[in-house]
Amino acid sequence: MTQLNHLLQRLCEADLDFVIVGGFAAMLHGSALLTRDLDVCLVLSADNVGRLREIFCELHPTHRHTPQRLSFLENPPGETTLDNLYLQTDLGPVDFLGSITGVGTHAQVRANAIEVELFGHRVPVIALADLIASKRALGREKDHLAIKELLAIVEQNPTR
Repeated sequence: MTQLNHLLQRLCEADLDFVIVGGFAAMLHGSALLTRDLDVCLVLSADNVGRLREIFCELHPTHRHTPQRLSFLENPPGETTLDNLYLQTDLGPVDFLGSITGVGTHAQVRANAIEVELFGHRVPVIALADLIASKRALGREKDHLAIKELLAIVEQNPTR
């Protein structure tokens, strides 16, 4: 978990417009489930892809979903806009998602996001209702357990 915190801290310090989603967001909402990667929703414009290369350059970022583990620093070529990006770094895996299943685009996720204080920054986190909607839409086995816990969090604190 500490390594994921370091990944997140780098993103915060880069002043990118992102929203924390996935398991890390669930933890920030009070979930006890652990996550092994950091998921963020971010517009993957050519500028943002370039900034990500700068932020992670010394962390040896590679594409997790390519058999050859291609270097993110060289692939894709510059000035490329992406939909999603799945990286492995020296600090752990990080997924950059241009949209969230069951919720929508970065702008839609950002519109409902709450903000939390992390590393001296106000950081947007996917709204609990949107996180539940996303988990439902994905429908994976691991999401069913998360949904139950997230609904229990809502029951305990209906204002969330």
